[in-house]
Formats: sequence, structure tokens, C-alpha cells
Amino acid sequence: MLQHLVSAVFWLAVLCLAWGMARRALIWKTGRSSSVDLRGLLQIPKRYFVDLHDVVAREPFVARAHVGVAGGAILALALVALNYGFGLYWPSLDAVLLLAGLMMLAGAIAMASRRRNAPARLSKGPWSRLPYSLILFAAAVALVGAVALTGTALAPWLAGLISLAFAAGAAELALGIGLGGPMKHAVAGLLHLGLHPRPERFGDKRFATALKPLRLTADDMGVGKPADFAWNKLLSFDACVQCGKCEAACPAFAAGQPLNPKKLIQDLVVGMSAKSDANYAGSPYPGQPVGEHAGAPHLPIVNGLINSDTLWSCTTCRACVQECPMLIEHVDAIVDMRRHMTLVGGVVPNKGMDALEQLRDTDTVGGFPLIARHHWAADLNVPVLDAGAQADWLVLVGEGGFDMRYQRTLRAFIKTLKKAGLNIALLGAAETDCGDLARRLGDEAGFQRLAAQLIATLKTRRFKHIVTPDPHIFHSLKNEYPAMGGDFDVWHHTQLLADLLAKGALQPTRAASTEAVTYHDPCYLGRYGREVDAPRAVLKGIGIKVIEMERSRERGRCCGGGGGAPFTDIPGATRIPDIRIADAKSTGADVVAVACPNCTAMLEGVVGPRPEVLDIAELLAHALEVA
Repeated sequence: MLQHLVSAVFWLAVLCLAWGMARRALIWKTGRSSSVDLRGLLQIPKRYFVDLHDVVAREPFVARAHVGVAGGAILALALVALNYGFGLYWPSLDAVLLLAGLMMLAGAIAMASRRRNAPARLSKGPWSRLPYSLILFAAAVALVGAVALTGTALAPWLAGLISLAFAAGAAELALGIGLGGPMKHAVAGLLHLGLHPRPERFGDKRFATALKPLRLTADDMGVGKPADFAWNKLLSFDACVQCGKCEAACPAFAAGQPLNPKKLIQDLVVGMSAKSDANYAGSPYPGQPVGEHAGAPHLPIVNGLINSDTLWSCTTCRACVQECPMLIEHVDAIVDMRRHMTLVGGVVPNKGMDALEQLRDTDTVGGFPLIARHHWAADLNVPVLDAGAQADWLVLVGEGGFDMRYQRTLRAFIKTLKKAGLNIALLGAAETDCGDLARRLGDEAGFQRLAAQLIATLKTRRFKHIVTPDPHIFHSLKNEYPAMGGDFDVWHHTQLLADLLAKGALQPTRAASTEAVTYHDPCYLGRYGREVDAPRAVLKGIGIKVIEMERSRERGRCCGGGGGAPFTDIPGATRIPDIRIADAKSTGADVVAVACPNCTAMLEGVVGPRPEVLDIAELLAHALEVA
């Protein structure tokens, strides 16, 4: 009797799952069309067991529990489908089913125990119920396998009770996708891995970070309403498990600014379903109570579903993306919404619009004359690379060339390159802005204009390599310019300095620092550029032992200087650079080594006692006695 009841429940669950999938697919269909490579569906096992679990494994306990729950559930469902769905009723399969149920039960119990002292980042509500639903399902599966394997005769009421437990647990999955329950992530998550809106992150460019250009036509001016997202991006939002790892990593949330990446994704989920955030059971945006946001697929997002200050709080540091176990692209979504606000609405808060106007008028963020970008090098005898001239290394200095503090770093860097005997040149007044700030503030038209202009300039010069101390220029030219027709060999200055030390072209003659040093990883170098080793190699090469901060390398905390945040300047309870300096002070270090002009400015702007902030180029120049 139990076997036939389980078979009946299985097929009922299949029908419910099919209904739920159709219902959810209609919601995803409200999004814009998007071409996808269906061969990605064949890559789901690899993307699940390698890419996804690479993130999950950062928490060993959770990883082991997830292997038990998810592995046991997948195996159990496959066995139930085969043995009970098709009526085989083989004892050998029941033996494996018993093991699968026990495996899932162990994992579910582990997750339930974790919920008793849950981190604040975890959402509650239905998510607190989920481990117990899974325990019920796992126990029922194990009992079904044990009863069938042993041939035990059960009283009808007991068989019915086990079947009811099996049905209740199965309902979490079967109804979850259609009703928007927690287990919708199981189906949406797998489809998301196969139909990912950024499939290049799974290929040779596993950590691809470049934003996709807009066509800048009337129907491609960013995202103003949920239905403006591509359908597979709407699908990706449904993959969220509300684990809050993005929340815990977000510098804006930590600073009390009105942004929580998890809440933002959930707002988009309820927006595409024409609901409100009243049932959201996680941490709110700081300073914004839950229950005040609602939307619909064809209603404006901003100031209905999501407040504009939430979007402008983002530093685009990608810490949320780095930590997301479901590989959701929060920053892409935020920039897409910014694009609509800037290009269509023409509104950027505080000094953001001033910066964009300066870029349009002067090709610099600060409105400086281009000829002044290299005044700091007047006495260094560095040639300017004119059209038709040639050099091995073309140095792009960026906006830091106008900053008196950062000019010290640039001078140290140039002196070091001259010490190594490299054939270098500057671009002079022809060096226009790379467009990074414009793109992050949503001015995609401004970015494309600036990118095309700089690409055209570079193509009239002859050089082998570009080197820059600015990670934002490094990322733009290396990762984003190829889509605009600019393909150059681009190095960050720490990569070049590490290479010169490794080859013996530079020989330090004195200690670079007698003080304890910690190193701050720039987001646009560590996460966007995936370069965390070269800066440490330089420091090691000049005799410095780095005292690592708790959050370092690809998981380093943002300084607050990216994404135009210093210009939009959304207030919070504290400042992001203050938090990062506190991280540095906790190591006991006297010096914070940096490798980015934005990081230099943000960390040196912290008021009160703090470690000294020095660029790696300055530390190396001191060790070479050229500073």
C-alpha cells in the first residue's frame, strides 16, 4: 500500500511542479528577450559542483551540510522517480533510497541546528521553516526505503501517515517554484546556472567583470521597470537563497547607508510578481522600514520599488557578487538601473552630475585643462608620445595626475621605471579620461564617447604595452575596451614592478620600511582585475612582511572610492573608509600599503590617528633610494 501511495504522491508532485514552472515562466517572460546558448544547460553539473561550490566551500560547515541536503535530495528524487514513478519497486533501489534519505536527513538536521543560533544576515520567516520541512521529507524518504527494503507490513494508518509526511516535504519543492516559496531557488537556481546572463564567467574568463555596452537606442537605455530586465536576469533573481552573504560583505550596508544587496534582489523579485515587500523577513535597508516598497512589472522601479538613494549608495565593488553562492550579478543590475536614471531622467545626486558635466566639457572629472595632467613630470625628462612616435611602455596616469598628493606616487613610479632603464613615455595633453566614472554613474553614452576617443588616440601611437597605477583605468582598458574595439596589452603598475624585481632589473639598496605594513586590496584590482599576488610580490621583494587584514585579497573590503560614491555621497551612520582604516588599525600596522589613487585619497581622508598611507611605488622607490 505504501508503495502505491508514494507513487501517487510523486505524480501529484510532478503535476504541481509543472504548474509552478509554467506560472513562474510567465513571470520571467515579462522581461526583455535575450539570446542564450542552450548548450549552457549541459554545463549545469560543472557549474554547480565547481563554480557554485567554490563559493559555498568558504564556509566548511555549510558546505558539508549542503552536500548532505542537496546531494541526498537529488539522489532521493531520482530514485523515487525511477522506482516509484515508473513502478519498478526494486529492493536494490530501495536500499540506495534509504541511504539517500539518511544523507539528506543528516544535512537537514545540521542546517536546523545552525538556525538555532543563526547569523543576523540569514532571512527568517519561511526560511526558518525550511530545514524542518526538509527533515520531514528526508525522514519520510528514509522510512519508505527501509519499509520497502525489509518488506515490513504496515497498518494502513501508518502507511498513510508516512505518505502524508512524504507529501508535506515534497510540497516544499513542488509548490515552492509556483508560490514563490524558499525552494523556488532549487529550480530557478539550476536554470540560472545554465542560462546565466553572464555566461562568460564560466569560460576561459572565469571571473569576467566587464559591463555590457548599451545600444543607446530608444528601447535600450537601461532599466526603468522590472520588465526592462532581460528574462534570464529576472530568472537569476529567483535563484537568491537569502543567505545574506552579500549583505555581510557590502561596505555600504556596513556603513549604514540605505543599501542591502539581498533586500534589493528581493525587491526585484516582488516587483516582477506585482507584490510588496511586506513579507520580507530579512535585514531592511538601513533607515528604511520594511513594508514601504511595492511594484509591478511595468511600473517604475525607482521611488516605488527601490529608492534612488539605495542605488546611488553602491560603490560597485563587487563584494556582493564575490560572495554570492548562487552567482547572481547584483552590480550589473544596479548599474542598469542607474543608466536609466541618468540617461532618461538626467538626475544624479550631489556632485555626480557636476562630474559628468565636467567630463563632457573638458574630458576630465575635475574640469582641469588636459595640458596640466603631466605638470608634475616637467623635471623628469619623460618624453610625450606624439602620433607616430614609439615607446615600449606608455604610462597612463589618469585623474591622479591632477592631485598634488598622488603626484608624489607618480613621481616615485616614474623614477623607478627610469632606474630600471625602461623606454617609457607619457601621453601628454592627449590623455583624456577613460570613462570609468561616467559608466559607473550610468552615463553609458559618455563612457562610449570617452572610450572611442581614447582608443582612437592610442591607435595613432606606437607602443608595446600600457601601464597604469590606476586600477580603474586598468580594468577599463583591459576588460571593457575590447568590446569597444580597443585591444591593448595593459599592465597594472604593481604587475610591472613585480616583474622587474623578479628579473633583477631593480635591486633594492635599503629597507623599504622599518614599520609594520598591511596591504589594502583595491576592488578594481583584486576583484575586477583578479590581481592580488603582484602587489604582495613587490612588498616581499623589498623585504616587507605583510600583516594581512581579516578581509583581504579577493575578499578585501572596499575603501568607498568606487562607483562614483565620493560624488553621489549618500549619507550613512559612518563612512566606509573609516571602517577600512579600523580594519588596518586592528592589525597593529603603522603603514597601509595601497595601489590605487582612489584608495589613497579615501584612506588618507580619515580623520584622527591612523596608519600612514603609502603607495607600493613609493615604498619601492624608497628602497631603491630614488624617492
